[in-house]
Amino acid sequence: MGNKERPRPEKLSVYLYIPNIVGYIRVLLNCVAFAVCFSNKTLFSLLYFFSFCCDAVDGWCARRFNQVSTFGAVLDMVTDRVSTACLLVVLSQVYRPSLVFLSLLALDIASHWLQMYSTFLAGKSSHKDVKDSTSWLFRLYYGNRIFMCYCCVSCEVLYIILLLIAKNQTESLLNVVVSTLTQISPLSLLLALTLFGWSMKQTVNIIQMKTAADVCVLYDIEKQQKNP
Repeated sequence: MGNKERPRPEKLSVYLYIPNIVGYIRVLLNCVAFAVCFSNKTLFSLLYFFSFCCDAVDGWCARRFNQVSTFGAVLDMVTDRVSTACLLVVLSQVYRPSLVFLSLLALDIASHWLQMYSTFLAGKSSHKDVKDSTSWLFRLYYGNRIFMCYCCVSCEVLYIILLLIAKNQTESLLNVVVSTLTQISPLSLLLALTLFGWSMKQTVNIIQMKTAADVCVLYDIEKQQKNP
């Protein structure tokens, strides 16, 4: 008498995992937020930041209810990247030079896409597995949750602050940042703290892009050596 096969979960059941439902709520919150981003910046900031915080909630739910899924991981990453990209596009319409924010958008997408693809080529189970990296900052970022959280939160809070303090849609980015930092206020302190975390995150993005590109190149070289 053969062993009974374990019943396969229905496709719909995976879509209805609790962390995935949290992911859908994040998407909905972002849709509403960006619909009012110019007419009500305060409401936008609250909705956007709440959606960002829910990123930690869906991860906790996945572990708590044993509902980790590849779909959920992809949904999570796509939501993060798209929401940040949309905010950078909004800021590019508010500040000059707009190329600053469009360049940050390109860096963010390119570094994460290359990292995911290089993870696949290297046969690793997670894009956060960077123990073999020669960069201490890269290892610290993915190896220390507190540091990673600080850098990620700094980026999002910095972008929200920049949107909130903009008085019109033709602001000079440098003038606004310098003017705010020179004021002795809680806002200037918060801006300074987030600027440091933001700079660390962008440095990691550059390292990540270069490291991932090296993995792709080495894969090509090894492939050529096997098939001369």
